[in-house]
Amino acid sequence: MASNSQYRRWAKSLKNPTPVELPSGRWRCQITVNGKRLSIIEDDPRTAHAKALAIKADVVKVRSKPQDMTVREAIDRYIDSKDSVLSPTTIKNYRKIPQNNLQGIMDTRLGDLTQEAVQRAVNDDAKKLSPKSVRNAHGLLSAALREYYPDMTLRTTLPQKIRHEIAIPTDAEVAAILAAAAGTDMELPLLLAIWMGLRQSEIRGITWDCINGNILHIRQAKVDGADGPVVKTTKTYSGDRKLRLPPYILEVIGRTERTNEYLVQLSGKAMYKRFTTICGKLGLPHYRFHDLRHLNASVMLAAGVPNRYAQDRMGHATDNMLKTVYQHTMVETRSQVDDLVDSHFNKLLHTDCTQDSEKH
Repeated sequence: MASNSQYRRWAKSLKNPTPVELPSGRWRCQITVNGKRLSIIEDDPRTAHAKALAIKADVVKVRSKPQDMTVREAIDRYIDSKDSVLSPTTIKNYRKIPQNNLQGIMDTRLGDLTQEAVQRAVNDDAKKLSPKSVRNAHGLLSAALREYYPDMTLRTTLPQKIRHEIAIPTDAEVAAILAAAAGTDMELPLLLAIWMGLRQSEIRGITWDCINGNILHIRQAKVDGADGPVVKTTKTYSGDRKLRLPPYILEVIGRTERTNEYLVQLSGKAMYKRFTTICGKLGLPHYRFHDLRHLNASVMLAAGVPNRYAQDRMGHATDNMLKTVYQHTMVETRSQVDDLVDSHFNKLLHTDCTQDSEKH
């Protein structure tokens, strides 16, 4: 069996069309036949190249009936049809699904696909994958079927969603994290996430010309696509926004070395790993980098900032996210609320449990 390095050497030697390695490790050749763009995807570049040439030369016929496509081919074709409108990260994650999910039906013709076969494939995935992964794969399958085989409507029973409690650092933990990052290349990314509520991709996408005086213009994001970092527009129309930078962050920016057009040089993976390392050294719980954005929203909510203003500051198209995800309070604030409620009823009922407990 050939190694990846051998495959890459073969791919470089093949021309018109040139095979491209996908994140899954498979190889794709794209050709145009009768005005239609086709993708031929195989396990090695030579096979993909040979099949592409054969189809282009009309030696091998393209399957004309949608029901003759396999599930894998339908999903690959669906992804190709969306590669210019979906985010690079979404496309990258979609490409992995045919390799990791629903393996029991991937090579089944659409015309032979049954609801029972889909349910069995979902059941198999549910034994080893998270409910979110299973539901995402099924969603992609459903979209591909709607496009190429609309006669089949799925009624699959999917695993129950798991509700994840959002964990955010306390004020004391935030102070410790920023103290540990002071003077390092993580200081500015952490301040932008914690203080300004920016997404990791937005932080990576900031260029020096996004800063005008004390105004930061969030107008783009940098994400990881199949072939490396890609700069794209903000996640939503509302994501394009201008924020006032506080003097402290401006001071940190002023000390930042200008090596190229980007303010922050770290990749998303590097930010995550270094943030995790900082938390580990401080003995703190495991927090995601995105939890710092939750923290910023929580500070605004605890301070009584109206949803509309919080929504604008964070770049959300609607306040749904604030209502469903961010409307939780920090542990310290929750404790203060508990104290207020306890005090009210202690006075109302003439009860002083604290005093009684001290006597005992």
